[in-house]
Amino acid sequence: MRIAVTGATGLIGSALGRSLKADGHDLVRFVRRTPEGPEEARWDPQRGYVDPEGLAGCGAVVHLAGAGVGDHRWTAAYKREIRDSRVKGTAAIASAVAAMADPPATLVCGSAIGYYGDTGDRTVDEGSRAGEGFLPEVCVEWEAAAAPARDAGIRTVFARTGLVVAAEGGAWGKLFPIFKAGIGGRLGNGRQYWSHISMHDEIAALRHLIDTPALTGPVNLTAPEPLTNRQVTAAMGRVLHRPAVFAVPAPVMRVVLGEFAQDVLGSQRVRPTRLLESGFVFRYPGIEDSIRAALGGPEA
Repeated sequence: MRIAVTGATGLIGSALGRSLKADGHDLVRFVRRTPEGPEEARWDPQRGYVDPEGLAGCGAVVHLAGAGVGDHRWTAAYKREIRDSRVKGTAAIASAVAAMADPPATLVCGSAIGYYGDTGDRTVDEGSRAGEGFLPEVCVEWEAAAAPARDAGIRTVFARTGLVVAAEGGAWGKLFPIFKAGIGGRLGNGRQYWSHISMHDEIAALRHLIDTPALTGPVNLTAPEPLTNRQVTAAMGRVLHRPAVFAVPAPVMRVVLGEFAQDVLGSQRVRPTRLLESGFVFRYPGIEDSIRAALGGPEA
């Protein structure tokens, strides 16, 4: 199948691209710069431009582009960038595929479990309502921006991804060096739930969304059982054979991270109900196996 991917140089997009290429799929990577070969196509999400030639003949589009939530301190300008990169980019892709005479059958749009906000000890799944705050508002607008594709009859799926356990980047990429140095530990009181997923299962789940016609709408991409931050950090210590006794108090995190600290310290107890009901089988459902797989490298 010919498959177009935005965000193809990011942590998840690059791993997805390797997986698709390894299985013989034709990949089109959408880039903001001048394309350097037949496997690249131009788009400009700020202007709403998507090269229609890059979409021609595609059976599926996977849209993963967006500014990193934890890459910078949340100034007013960066919060606009987080929102615009998701909403404008999704609107551009959705409008482009909706305008095609022969559109792709499937659009898989990246989203996030930030949709649910701080759930405390309450378990949520795809049937739960959106939470309150900046990230839930962004996720609601993000998913709503795909309406042109959905209204055109294109099967549209929202991959609400949790914390991806990977050594190469993302939140976990920042944790590994700290724990390897023996100075890791819980964040805040450690009672907040972290809904994680191994990189292997994240990629397998995205491919499952592409290949499963019955799936539409939101699908949570998280491991079956969310764990508390205290449980996660203890597992990191065990796997890496390092102490995990140091704690970062909540006030310190608020000083260092600013507004973003409320999301790091917040609790998201998310279950992947629709993913499990659709027959998906996790290779690494447990946190220790997920950590070991991440240490094995990008293809583990």
